[in-house]
Amino acid sequence: MTTAVAAPFRFFSLQVIRTRRLGPSMVRVTFGGEDLEYFFSDGRDQSLSLFLPHPGQSEPQVPLELGDGWWQGWRELPDDVRAVMRSYTLRALRRDAYGHTAEIDIDFVLHGIEPGAAVPAGPASRWASRATAGDRVLLLGPAIADNRAIRFRPPEDTDLLVIWGDETAVPAVSAILESLPAGTRARVWLEVHDAGDIQDLATEAEAEITWLVQEEAVGAIRAAQLPPADHPYVWIAGESGSVKALRRHFVQERGVDRRRVTFVGYWRQGLSEEQLREQS
Repeated sequence: MTTAVAAPFRFFSLQVIRTRRLGPSMVRVTFGGEDLEYFFSDGRDQSLSLFLPHPGQSEPQVPLELGDGWWQGWRELPDDVRAVMRSYTLRALRRDAYGHTAEIDIDFVLHGIEPGAAVPAGPASRWASRATAGDRVLLLGPAIADNRAIRFRPPEDTDLLVIWGDETAVPAVSAILESLPAGTRARVWLEVHDAGDIQDLATEAEAEITWLVQEEAVGAIRAAQLPPADHPYVWIAGESGSVKALRRHFVQERGVDRRRVTFVGYWRQGLSEEQLREQS
């Protein structure tokens, strides 16, 4: 039984349906469950909070019985008991014949799982690399399709979309591109660590997509010539330091109205999500 949080978000009890490797550094995990009947999202860069079990646990430990007090109760659980919480973006959802959400996809970046990796894998990467059908998770996600956890909102007068994301933002950018109507002009940069992680992205937009493989994003974008536009909209997401540098570039160097720049730091170099949460 699930517990409501605060509309438009709620908890969903889900299980893994299948997994698929997308490249050396990414795996797609498909989730299902009866609760998805109440999952609604317009997609694009929909943000989600995923709760994962520790090794040896059959399900993630979150005190849903506390109702609105679940957050404090979760924080007070012992470190080796408290469910691992990580933020992700929805890659895709599929509906059944009745229009209800039947499955959702979340793409995981797998850092540090290879032998001898310089930086050890985090708990979410380890979980995703070993996930099998039937594994149980909890998801804190949207019960209303248009909700505040969707950040991609270009103004109606936008005549050029400018998008940058590192590999953690590839799922969101992929969903954004799929949502764009024909005739939309877009200039897109995606940054990955391995050429094997480059994907074929579907879109009806007039999109020029550049993949940067271990290439410094700010320099590459600074050197690029953008198509002429009177009302550009910029969306940038990924590592916080790169996001801030790119925002400065677009606002200060290219003169884009700061109100037309959406920027989201998905992670910060050298800090875990727990450390980031403590600083917020």
